[in-house]
Amino acid sequence: MMEHQLHDVAIIGGGVVGCAIAHELSRYRLHVVLLEQATEVGFGTSKANSGIIHGGHQTAPGTRKGALEWAGNRLWGGLCDELGFGYASVGALTVALSEADLPALDRLLDHAQAKEVPGVEWWDRARVLRAEPRLTDAVVAAVHSPTTAVINPYEACFGLAESAAARGVQIRTGCPVTGLRTDDDLWTISTPAGPVRARFVLNAAGVHAGDIAVMAGLDGYRIRARKGEEYLLDKRLRGMVHQVIYPCPSPTSKGTLIIPTYDGTIMIGPTADEVDDADDTTTTAQGAARVLAAAKRLVPGISERDVIAEFAGVRAVLDDEDFRI
Repeated sequence: MMEHQLHDVAIIGGGVVGCAIAHELSRYRLHVVLLEQATEVGFGTSKANSGIIHGGHQTAPGTRKGALEWAGNRLWGGLCDELGFGYASVGALTVALSEADLPALDRLLDHAQAKEVPGVEWWDRARVLRAEPRLTDAVVAAVHSPTTAVINPYEACFGLAESAAARGVQIRTGCPVTGLRTDDDLWTISTPAGPVRARFVLNAAGVHAGDIAVMAGLDGYRIRARKGEEYLLDKRLRGMVHQVIYPCPSPTSKGTLIIPTYDGTIMIGPTADEVDDADDTTTTAQGAARVLAAAKRLVPGISERDVIAEFAGVRAVLDDEDFRI
């Protein structure tokens, strides 16, 4: 099938970023097409993640990720009101389990102050255990963030895509991009269904964004694939914790979290392992053991017998750990 229509914008990738771009561009008088290789939007990284809207204080100011974390946080409530996906403002505690962890809490408070994130507070041990009595007695202190929320991530992708489609954006799933070329300021995108022509191409291909950049003749976008395994616990544990529980973060990961999902089920994870295969979504016995051990450090009442489901997702990481636009 030959493509004769000239689009103003072609978006490559139908994860949460691509769908959010499509939703935003649908507000304007533009011809927009979104190309997604999977059979449905949101079937890559976006369906297999923690579903957390970070509070705004997690990432350092001065980075693009740090700026967008808080800016993005403030948009999600309005998107939920508009599109009707699952969203709950549950708050979060980042927990110190030793005196050595306390400087990490100070950094979070500094981030919040620099970015003017409201309500972020230092809680002493007694206040933490009053709010979350199932946490370990080893808690020393915590930073509380009232702005952290949880969403149903695939519902969010579907809502964004459906809204965009209703306003004229073409959503083409099962449509992998196999090549890109430019001529006279127009792009021709090769797909198995035929070429797609556009004035602008936006690369939102996630773990495959590096491959798309190479097709476009761009260097310097080496994408590393980082896999995270997540484990869902039995519904009888609903209410074991009431807000997202973080350990103190490392340079490459926010650590193993205890997450009350939007649906109420408790989820623990993720791991953060670099993998050669960007499509490797297997779970492993070693990953399960690490997640459970880390989760028990935070909430000792969790048991391996409580795990009822498991899954993994792979996310894109650049060498500087920041976002790139």
